[in-house]
Amino acid sequence: MKPFLVALRFLTRFPVSWNNPTDRQVGQSLLHYPLVGLLMGLCLAGLAWLLGEGVLAAALIIVAWVVLTGLMHMDGLADTADAWIGGLGDRERTLEIMKDPRCGPAGVTALILVLLVKFAAVLELLALLGQGGWMALILAPLLGRAALPLLFLTTDYVRPGGMGSLLAEHFPRSAAWVVTLGVGVAVAVMPLMLGLGWVGLWALLGAGGVFLLGRIWMRHRIGGTTGDTAGALAELVEAGVLVAVVLMM
Repeated sequence: MKPFLVALRFLTRFPVSWNNPTDRQVGQSLLHYPLVGLLMGLCLAGLAWLLGEGVLAAALIIVAWVVLTGLMHMDGLADTADAWIGGLGDRERTLEIMKDPRCGPAGVTALILVLLVKFAAVLELLALLGQGGWMALILAPLLGRAALPLLFLTTDYVRPGGMGSLLAEHFPRSAAWVVTLGVGVAVAVMPLMLGLGWVGLWALLGAGGVFLLGRIWMRHRIGGTTGDTAGALAELVEAGVLVAVVLMM
């Protein structure tokens, strides 16, 4: 139970306590990231059913989404965008810029663009709630968080220290593979069982495409991942899921 609470506290702003987790518990918390994403998605889908269609409803869902995460992954997205543009292709300069807490124009632009895409996609999905559009609101945060165990499984962590370093050093790899594969199967099968067609498959394709491109880009630029790039990937995977589902529904 403790690793789940660590994951819930780290990824969201739900009022739970850390209670000084051990390094091992921090590593184990990575296994619970998809479950935290599922809880977030259920909150968003419930809010969508409550608010119904419309521009204001879509805007409020985006606001709730941002508040729920406490801007943590968006901070990673902004830092990564600043570093990728300002680093000018140099690995060490890119890593150095990511340490800077200030947000530059590239970071601001990245945040605006990703939020704009999410808003437009949510607006489309609200018009398709009866046809299963609500499922995409569940799958986006679920797959966004499920991408992180897979990233740590397949990509070197290149910055010592901090939460990301503890995750990379102490998470149980065998169990993480089981969780990741289980999430993939569940996402593909559950919408079919609920009569929602291929929503899960489209979501997996969108998430998988963004994940592969993001991982290739990370390895090419810095030789692996950091906490910031992991957060950026989570945000981009969410957007990729929403876009894929909207385009294919």
